[in-house]
Amino acid sequence: MSEDPLPDVTEQFARTLSPDPDEVIDEMDAKADREGFPTVGPAVGGWLRLFARLTDAERVFEFGSGFGYSAYWMAPALPEDGEIVLTEIDADELDEAREFLSRGGYADRAAFEHGDAIEIVDDYDGPFDVVLVDNEKDRYAEAFEAVREKVPVGGVVAADNAIEAGPLDFDDVRALLDGEDVAANEMSRGVATYLERVRDDPDFETGLLPLGEGVAVSVRVA
Repeated sequence: MSEDPLPDVTEQFARTLSPDPDEVIDEMDAKADREGFPTVGPAVGGWLRLFARLTDAERVFEFGSGFGYSAYWMAPALPEDGEIVLTEIDADELDEAREFLSRGGYADRAAFEHGDAIEIVDDYDGPFDVVLVDNEKDRYAEAFEAVREKVPVGGVVAADNAIEAGPLDFDDVRALLDGEDVAANEMSRGVATYLERVRDDPDFETGLLPLGEGVAVSVRVA
């Protein structure tokens, strides 16, 4: 894989422009550092909150929420009667998410769903103004298909790990998007399939946010 596809200086500078974290976010960051738990980080968290504000979001859906880090960043941008749907296959992590959002005063606008996010989203009619795709990488495209019709014009679908994530090989992803036949692993193929899907969708325009581990941002335009 190419070295340092996302330079540290970009991340560091973005953090200086992000909203100041509160005590709960500081604790969540410390937990992630201590346990090696992958979160989007404060720079991307600030952008997720900005997406919610730019779309005047009333409803948000997350495919994979962990212990609630990204949801906590977005929650302050929602109205008091808004809703953010957290989904998580790990019940203990979902309980932690509930605790963190409760401490921040945002649990009243959160729905905590235990199980497979792609199955859970079928139980919701939408619309969802912001969607975060952060579940199994080989199922990203499946997640997009499951939520696509529930995203209104002007809504945002953000997919984390577009460049980096464990065994993800950025060079392989790029080669697959260029139509090359490479022996890529399942994660790389999953991300490439997703990026190809949103890139070719005439109803969405997609760009790359080069922060964290790379975020593919797709806006519904039609």
